[in-house]
Amino acid sequence: MAIVGFNFTKILVEKKAALRGKVDIKNNVSVKEVDSTELSLGSSKEKALRFGFEFTSEYSPDVGQIMLNGDVLYMSADGKHEEILKNWKKDKQVPKDTMSDILNTVLLRCNVEALVLSRDVNLPPPIPMPKVQR
Repeated sequence: MAIVGFNFTKILVEKKAALRGKVDIKNNVSVKEVDSTELSLGSSKEKALRFGFEFTSEYSPDVGQIMLNGDVLYMSADGKHEEILKNWKKDKQVPKDTMSDILNTVLLRCNVEALVLSRDVNLPPPIPMPKVQR
């Protein structure tokens, strides 16, 4: 079981208004879809799962937003591939260990990207930054 690929398919950052007063930032990440795909590894083809995700940072009052969509490619042990896919289609559930691997990868990559994007449009960072105490 391993994550073998990651890519962004949509990057949206928008500053809608000037910052005034207190700004609340709400971050959210979710898996939107899971489907099967084939990867070419040398001369053979291997089955993998593609997890489509959405990461959002909403700034309120309505001063801006960051939205990142993308895919994580995941290769599972024999037999787990079909089971994961079947459970997703049935009730949108993925085993906890698999989901934690996927979400940790998404959070790591998206938090870094959102930090850079927020700087580029002059929004506050979406994650707390360390500060030196006086």
